[in-house]
Amino acid sequence: MPIEPNILAAFAVTALLLAYSPGPDNIFVLTQSALKGPWKGVVVTLGLCTGLIVHTTAVALGVAVIFQTSQLAFTLLKVAGALYLLYLAWGAWRAGPEQLSDEAEGRGAWGRLYLRGIIMNVTNPKVAIFFLAFLPQFTAPERGGMVAQMFVLGAVFMLCALLAFSSIAFAAGSIRRWLRRSDRAQVWLNRIAALVFVGLAVKLATAQR
Repeated sequence: MPIEPNILAAFAVTALLLAYSPGPDNIFVLTQSALKGPWKGVVVTLGLCTGLIVHTTAVALGVAVIFQTSQLAFTLLKVAGALYLLYLAWGAWRAGPEQLSDEAEGRGAWGRLYLRGIIMNVTNPKVAIFFLAFLPQFTAPERGGMVAQMFVLGAVFMLCALLAFSSIAFAAGSIRRWLRRSDRAQVWLNRIAALVFVGLAVKLATAQR
């Protein structure tokens, strides 16, 4: 039998609350939307949700257990994620106001933002471990295949994240017009974004299983 609607509803409400809770992913969306505009924030969100597909698959197939049981695997992945965040911080710190113009960016910028979202999410082992602990709570063997249930729940979680993060993107992107009128404000927001990336990198690098 499929997952009952009341269980899916409870899962969706929980997922929405978690998506709106301050964390690396929605902070990333917020800063990028304020700097580059709401639609760029949506592109980042799509990248983050694509990363959730990887984590859902890892949980469904049992791969995520590796990050829970292997200190080496956990450390390697979190170091890779922290280094990538520091790379983003360096780029944001050096960015000038001219780089915030939508007209100045080509199609490649959209692809880079999408890829950033994927890498940001996939290189965070805490997400895999969270999914490993969270998704099974809403599954039951008597409902049929556990793998199928995991993918259904993962899809619902991704939809909730897409809705929540997109709303954050448009809320943060509303200050974009003001930023375009102030070069100094653009530079300072870039610097703030850089510091946010550094903070996220430190938090990830010091994370424990």
